Amino acid sequence: MVNGTTIFDKWPERYDQWFKTPIGQLIKKYESQLVMEMLRPGRGEAILDAGCGTGVFTFDMLVAGAQILGLEPSLPMLLRAGSKLQGYPFYMARGDMRMLPFHDNSFDKAVSVAAIEFIDNARGAIRELFRVTKPGGYIVVATLNSLSPWAARRGEAGKKGHPIFKRVIFRSPEEIRALSPVEGVIETTIHFQKHAAPEQAVKIEKEGRSRGLDTGAFLVARWKKP
Repeated sequence: MVNGTTIFDKWPERYDQWFKTPIGQLIKKYESQLVMEMLRPGRGEAILDAGCGTGVFTFDMLVAGAQILGLEPSLPMLLRAGSKLQGYPFYMARGDMRMLPFHDNSFDKAVSVAAIEFIDNARGAIRELFRVTKPGGYIVVATLNSLSPWAARRGEAGKKGHPIFKRVIFRSPEEIRALSPVEGVIETTIHFQKHAAPEQAVKIEKEGRSRGLDTGAFLVARWKKP
């Protein structure tokens, strides 16, 4: 955040529109499924969504009955999330996941989707998520997998000056695993490429998940707080 602004302040509309395209809808389906499988939100649970963006992934957690505190440094992104999620137990806070403004053991679970890649000190951010989660609760972090061709393409876009991707830090499953002092579980999804036909993408995805490949573009890690 610089002078109260972030690199995402101009992106809420474009971010949401991407997930409304045919390929974006398919990607959202698989990514949300994996996040939900790993997080397992329960009715009445208090969950921190750190880096909630416009609430794209928050919605399914709310539908499952959880109460969500959405933390987001970009005010335009956060306000869009609040507008979309009216009527649900969704509460908003503007802040930085590297220094969470919450007491120890405040939440049943914590989740962060597509935010850790914009943080240099990822280990510190993970430590903060552990701190605010109650013992026995899950900490789930999703990010773009450096082993995927998607990361390679976005890395090239970053080198050409893309305002988002020039600041991103891609990490591998092993690098993400090493961020936590406790053993975790890692799975990936989105094994198909951007221009794959929908029916072909479904087939590729099914095969990739059945083989347990670690090269899917969307990497999700889960740890349990001792």
